[in-house]
Amino acid sequence: MIESFLRYIEFEKRFSKHTVVSYKTDLFQFQTFLQHTYETSALQEASFPMIRSWIAQLVDLENEPKSVNRKIATLRSFFKFLLRQGVLTKDPMLKVRVLKTQKRLPEFVKEEEMNQLLDRVIFENTFEGLRDKLIMELLYGSGIRLAELLQLTDSSINMHARTIRVLGKRNKERVIPFGENLVPIIKSYQAMRNREVGKNDKNLLFLTDQGEPAYRMMIQRTVKKYLKETGVEKKSPHVLRHTYATHLLNKGAEINAVKDLLGHSSLAATQVYTHNTMEKLKKAFEQAHPKA
Repeated sequence: MIESFLRYIEFEKRFSKHTVVSYKTDLFQFQTFLQHTYETSALQEASFPMIRSWIAQLVDLENEPKSVNRKIATLRSFFKFLLRQGVLTKDPMLKVRVLKTQKRLPEFVKEEEMNQLLDRVIFENTFEGLRDKLIMELLYGSGIRLAELLQLTDSSINMHARTIRVLGKRNKERVIPFGENLVPIIKSYQAMRNREVGKNDKNLLFLTDQGEPAYRMMIQRTVKKYLKETGVEKKSPHVLRHTYATHLLNKGAEINAVKDLLGHSSLAATQVYTHNTMEKLKKAFEQAHPKA
């Protein structure tokens, strides 16, 4: 049933491979718990008390509430699937409630720090140096996700129109504009890549030094290396996505336009980035208004 469910979310629901792996991990963790605690490996036999005791164990093991809630979401989707398949007649997740989480504002790099990082940090004129430069510029200059970056091909980029075509969550395609400054960086990188490691048979934009497709950990290491130059605590590709959105809104971009650029399905997901804009407005009010 687990394998059947995973095929369903991958091929019918079109979840990303990363999400499918996470769901698979969660389900096998729950199955292991059932085996050790209740001597059964059949997930369809799980009852509300069994699920509740697993959640309690996760909390006792000091898992983050956000992580526990993701596992709850996995089970919710899985048991709904079993109901649709006729395997179950009653949903054991009906009484399960998610844990309260602390709402954290997205961390971002300040504009002056971002400019200093991209304009003053010296990227070596080598394949690796040009690749690092393009990774940082593209993540900040387009706000794309890590998974979207890894899927980019040479044909994804329209140099004349200065746009990139990306395949987002649930295979939703969107076109994002980029700045003129990126054109020479992309061309220099592609020329160096073709000369040093050759082109990949899938026409992928980013490759390793050995000519293999770039991978998540490689991009994460690259971003972490350069974000050390800034004041942010969290150093990940997603911070550059947060930075992209925050800077657009600070410069007066319309929130619905930012929503479309980010590939969000709802405006609620984009509204979290308005926090910094509001702080800026409060500061202007406090500095200028006589009654502030």
